[in-house]
Amino acid sequence: MKSKITTSVRLLGSGHELQKSNIKIVSKKIISILVITLLYSCSSTKNIANKPLYEVLLVNNDGGANIKFYEIFTESKEIKMLLGDETLRKKIKANDITTSNFVILNTGPTSEKNNKVTIENVIETTTQIEIYIKDNQKNIEAVQTDDETFYPYTVIKINSKKPIIIK
Repeated sequence: MKSKITTSVRLLGSGHELQKSNIKIVSKKIISILVITLLYSCSSTKNIANKPLYEVLLVNNDGGANIKFYEIFTESKEIKMLLGDETLRKKIKANDITTSNFVILNTGPTSEKNNKVTIENVIETTTQIEIYIKDNQKNIEAVQTDDETFYPYTVIKINSKKPIIIK
């Protein structure tokens, strides 16, 4: 009987050693998978989607000022002012304040119901952004009580912090 007990104890001992070696193999596999995942996630080659140079955020046929002007917003305080508009708030992201400039093209009073200011081209040079616009709006004298007078305006986001020239 002693030999049977001894044999079974020996088998248990060798099984315990086998279990230890299996744990070591599994541990090594898990560690190597974690290291590979970590190295892959820290790779320096990431695809970044290119943004267009400009985006027309808003074209409104009424609601602008009673004079014709073009205004460029470059300072964060000015850009935060645009966030007061409910429509623009949805289109301007938090990081746009530090990475973009904004342009308001206000065409002044008109009797035409459509905003006729168009952006013909936007060019980025090494030193600045050039915006070429075409203004076919027929302006009139502003009459505050006249329901037939409209004040169209357009808001553009330029995805650059370079100085802007409107031509």
